Amino acid sequence: MAPTPHQAKAAKAQLIAGGKQPKARIQRYLKTTESKLVEGAKTALLLKGIRCSDAMSTVLKDMRSVQSPHAKLLTKSNMIVPFDDAGQQSLEFLTTKNDASLFAMASHNKKRPNNLVIGRTFDRRILDMVEIGILQYRSLTDFGGLPKKRVGSKPMMQFVGDIWSSDVNLKRMQNLLIDFYRGDPVDSLILSGLDHVMVFTAAEMNLGGPDTSYPLIHQRTYYMKLKKDPNGGKAPVPYLTPSGPDMDFKIRRTHFASPDLWKIAMKQPYATKTKKRKNKTTNLFGETIGRLHLEKQDIDKRTGKKAKALKLAEKIEKEEGRAATESELGQEKEAMSSEFKQAYGFAPDM
Repeated sequence: MAPTPHQAKAAKAQLIAGGKQPKARIQRYLKTTESKLVEGAKTALLLKGIRCSDAMSTVLKDMRSVQSPHAKLLTKSNMIVPFDDAGQQSLEFLTTKNDASLFAMASHNKKRPNNLVIGRTFDRRILDMVEIGILQYRSLTDFGGLPKKRVGSKPMMQFVGDIWSSDVNLKRMQNLLIDFYRGDPVDSLILSGLDHVMVFTAAEMNLGGPDTSYPLIHQRTYYMKLKKDPNGGKAPVPYLTPSGPDMDFKIRRTHFASPDLWKIAMKQPYATKTKKRKNKTTNLFGETIGRLHLEKQDIDKRTGKKAKALKLAEKIEKEEGRAATESELGQEKEAMSSEFKQAYGFAPDM
């Protein structure tokens, strides 16, 4: 079991001060809490509230089956009110002790029947929380004899409805659901690792008045089996079978992070950002096309490496040109001397 935040803080302070080394258990835990460039799979902590009915206990068990092996279920009831300060501190303590960054707490009372609170933490503090009321639920046991998801497989998630993009709360709810069910982060997928689909359909429900409308969300889970395309295509054809759990729920209360805290939580390390490659594209056939930008080249002034024979020929050509120039100058001097002698009767001194 992981140490409490107070133990971790005291151990770090003692280590910085140059004092006694912390215990091996605390030292191993502190090493796991160090910053990482790539996050691993997030663990979900599933717990019961002050009062929890058998139906809500079944919901928690099904959530553990869906998120297995990255889920931990606590069977005891907890005196926690999530939207109070004391309740948030208790949730932060339990998630830290169990090394979980996601949580879900089920409860049932007269004011809020079939209540489920799902949320996540950032830096061991509550980041987002959403309280939903389950109106209808079908458990995994209601789909007896049908295939279920394999342990560790990743779900394909689909969000149907324009309200997911128009409603601010539903945008954050969508981000929370993706973070809650996404499983292990991977670089590539194989078709055999995709065996179930989760579909979330949002619709606006109106009870008759202007202030009585609320979004109703339908969650459906299907088992997906890939079969050979009967038309002869290379890609397999998916066949969907309802496998559960299925639920219809509405949002009751929300507690989302402030814009500043959300910006800090969404910040990514510079080392993980991919560098943008300029002037490089991929066409329809998968071929890489690049564009090169070069300065204008003056070919006339460029000189290459000359061979020994070329150097000798250039030397001979220069000597012949010099000899021809000298002979022309001599002929000009003789012509000028003869003209001067004819005009004055004697030759000039040159």
